[in-house]
Amino acid sequence: MMKNRPKRFLNRVSLSLLLLISVSSFWAQSSPQPITPAIPIKAVVVTMFELGADTKDRPGEFQYWVERFPLNDTLPFPTGYRSLRYNAEKQVLGVVTGIGTARAAATIMALGSDSRFDFSKAYWLVAGISGVDPLDASVGSAIWAEWIVDGDLSHEIDMREAPPDWDTGYIPLRKSYPYELPRQKDNEGVVYQLNSDLVNWAYDHTKEMVLKDNEILAKFRGLYKGFPNAQSPPKVLKGAQLAAMTYWHGELMNNWANQWVSYWSEGQANFMTSAMEETGTLQSLTFLSNAGKVDIDRVLVLRTASNYTMQYEGITAAESLSGEKLSAGGYTAFIPSLEAAFVVGSKVINEIIDHWDVFEEKY
Repeated sequence: MMKNRPKRFLNRVSLSLLLLISVSSFWAQSSPQPITPAIPIKAVVVTMFELGADTKDRPGEFQYWVERFPLNDTLPFPTGYRSLRYNAEKQVLGVVTGIGTARAAATIMALGSDSRFDFSKAYWLVAGISGVDPLDASVGSAIWAEWIVDGDLSHEIDMREAPPDWDTGYIPLRKSYPYELPRQKDNEGVVYQLNSDLVNWAYDHTKEMVLKDNEILAKFRGLYKGFPNAQSPPKVLKGAQLAAMTYWHGELMNNWANQWVSYWSEGQANFMTSAMEETGTLQSLTFLSNAGKVDIDRVLVLRTASNYTMQYEGITAAESLSGEKLSAGGYTAFIPSLEAAFVVGSKVINEIIDHWDVFEEKY
């Protein structure tokens, strides 16, 4: 019996040690762990595409912001389309959503839900290029949007099968013919109206800016005879945007765009720019605002004109579309429109950051 005592003793000691380790592990796991505070963000710059690297090659919508603002720091963003860029001193974040409504909605929802950041007081600026209605503006111009209308959520039939008195095959969702009244009370995300006070402030703050012009733009504008606004030098304006995944073009589609925007805004908005992503971006921001993560009243949309949305007299819509898409340098006003998006957009963002004591609570 004496020979077994050391073994029993060791067993008891081992059991006690195991128990102590288990209890210590339990308390370690159940004790509050240090929490890294979320980074407060003052502004988010939202762009939709970049052609290559973030810097030092042919630019897309993001590159001038990265190089010139600048957004020096790269942050991983595995749940989004592309890595984020950040300016720690100004507390400004930059994101590329990817092209199209679906990618924009997914990327913005992922960003707004990212626990690394506090967006509760952040301003959001969507800054990208677009087509522009030659009835209203010229290429190279910058247009602030108060109204965003979706061009996809609808019924559609081919015009070859439409009644002869219809001028479009697009029909509002849950309606029977084009522009049928009354409009739906629940528009299901077809139309968004931004904070008019904020939009008007941004427009007033930038409307006197002189935008870059050149002989190539002037020559291109000159083709649009009978469109005085299309022939004027580029300027800062305010007007509605139509967001649609389908890249449409031509006079008939341009007429539809004007009527569609007027219908959904009850005549309050004038179609000026055509792009793709904003209704996806705004749907996600609306949901995030409902959850208290962002403030939907702090959203701005700036689109700059890289091309016209319809042909000039003497060519067909197909020739107009192909000519701009296939030309050696891309859109005639591609680089000027990127320049305008940055210089106009950054003026507003810097004003907000430089006077954060006012803008932290203003809107």
